[in-house]
Amino acid sequence: MFDIGVNLTSTQFAKDRRQVVKRARDAGVTGILITGTNALESQQAQVLAGENEGFCWSTAGVHPHHASEWSAETEATLRRLASQPQVVAIGECGLDFNRNISAPEQQAYAFDAQLALAAELQFPVFLHCRDAHSRFMAILKPRMAQLKGGVIHCFTGTLEELNDCLAAGLYIGITGWVCDERRGLELRALLPHIPLDRLLLETDAPYLLPRDMRPRPVSRRNEPCFLPHIVQQVASWRGEETEMLAQKTAENTRRLFQL
Repeated sequence: MFDIGVNLTSTQFAKDRRQVVKRARDAGVTGILITGTNALESQQAQVLAGENEGFCWSTAGVHPHHASEWSAETEATLRRLASQPQVVAIGECGLDFNRNISAPEQQAYAFDAQLALAAELQFPVFLHCRDAHSRFMAILKPRMAQLKGGVIHCFTGTLEELNDCLAAGLYIGITGWVCDERRGLELRALLPHIPLDRLLLETDAPYLLPRDMRPRPVSRRNEPCFLPHIVQQVASWRGEETEMLAQKTAENTRRLFQL
């Protein structure tokens, strides 16, 4: 099992990061990708990955919420980080028109700049898209032929959007959102439409704790050690063997990020 989305730099993990990583190992997780969401956290993610060599890797990027922070200095930081062996993708980058914490045009500019950087460096991209599919694809598609692939992290879109992403050559990241009996049912119905060789799994910890876990963790904080629950549920809903799905999605991850 490989967790492609862990926000290990989050302050929610400030007191027990080492224990979080150990619990993931003990639960059978074989790899973690630590998400970088701005220049500072991308640097922190790279350091954390270096402290857990062979088990953790990281991304370097600017989340759309932080797009207003994009600058030549930020780009230089990401370029420097990309030279480190722990960093295997550019991102988290993309568009988020749900909250517009950064203005849409700032988001679009920072997104395209990161795609250009990934194309230049021949890196895959770790992507974010929320309530922005048309604009997202309009920016991404012209760049895809130049990129070393990519994953749309925490996919929660429609069947039409899923097919667009698959046609563009993207991998699909599925989180514990799919375990939510209120808002995850539409996503659950899409699981059989994702080809086995394009599926990746993630917790997005400390966020998106699966709502169907019993007993529920007292802290209500998600952790990568809960990835086996997501794997088991996704396998059940896809009608597949849990062990096979765990192995195949881990293989997909290592192929995409060239681990």
